[in-house]
Amino acid sequence: MAGSASPRPPEIRRLGGSTVEVSSLGAGCWAWGDEEYWRYGLDHGPREAVAAFETYLNRGIDFFDTAESYAWGKGEQILGALARKAGRKLCIATKYAPLAGRGGPAAIRKGIEGSLRRLGVPCIDLYQIHWPDRDEAPIDAAMEIFADAVEAGQVRAVGVSNFGSSEMRTAHAALARRGVPLATNQVRYSLLHRAPEVDGVLDACRELNVTLLAYSPLEQGILTGKYSGTRPPLGKRRETPWFATSNLEAARPLIEELQRIAQIRDCTPAAVALAWTLANPDVVPLAGARTGEQAEANADALELDLDEELLAALNHLSAAWRKP
Repeated sequence: MAGSASPRPPEIRRLGGSTVEVSSLGAGCWAWGDEEYWRYGLDHGPREAVAAFETYLNRGIDFFDTAESYAWGKGEQILGALARKAGRKLCIATKYAPLAGRGGPAAIRKGIEGSLRRLGVPCIDLYQIHWPDRDEAPIDAAMEIFADAVEAGQVRAVGVSNFGSSEMRTAHAALARRGVPLATNQVRYSLLHRAPEVDGVLDACRELNVTLLAYSPLEQGILTGKYSGTRPPLGKRRETPWFATSNLEAARPLIEELQRIAQIRDCTPAAVALAWTLANPDVVPLAGARTGEQAEANADALELDLDEELLAALNHLSAAWRKP
């Protein structure tokens, strides 16, 4: 952020009732290694990933979230290699993919071992199930394996992802029987996707002392203002419903307000959008960055304090996306 002499460090937020503490802004690492969706190797590559990683570290951001399904293991390998070279303790989160036919709860043990190996760490700080498996691995059975991993010292904290409020409660109760807290639920949450506020997820997080991890807090770049119906992203992103011309046009008033605030505060629309998310103490946004410049713009959100008037304006313009 222009004119910032000494960047403000992030707040430290504890993940639910666990012992894991992280920077209030986390780094989403889906794009690192993903060729098919994020065009790794075409639009960006290893050099840019290193720059993004180092920029985040320089701004005090020490929480990095990946998954075994990101580039089918390559994402974990990239993050693990970067973490080993960092020379400092980081908080690393990854996710188990309960794919159909994988083998039910017993396969989770192999999944943990695979992630530990690819990341090159003795213990995973936050291990999450990527989505609920309603067929082969009932939530109770899956949480038993996760609790075993905590007792074995392979995992520090347990999280879920894409769980509804009732599924969260089931996971929370199953872990509680083993004396393990449910630390997080990672769901899509942004100014353009406010469903967790009204579908019971955010309320359940607050009631159960579970931190909401917000993925896609910039809606894959839409909230940066760089895309429009005539300027769609390259690759598969442009084929998703989020980048349909009608959706981008509907979001235009909100994006224009983000741009207005950014001009006043001498920052980027991305920083403003992330600052809106950071204003909620129960939420830790996971902001992806493909380049050092993007990481710097995201980290500038840590410098912003949005007053009640600005927050109200953003809430008003994004109200249409508050539907469950």
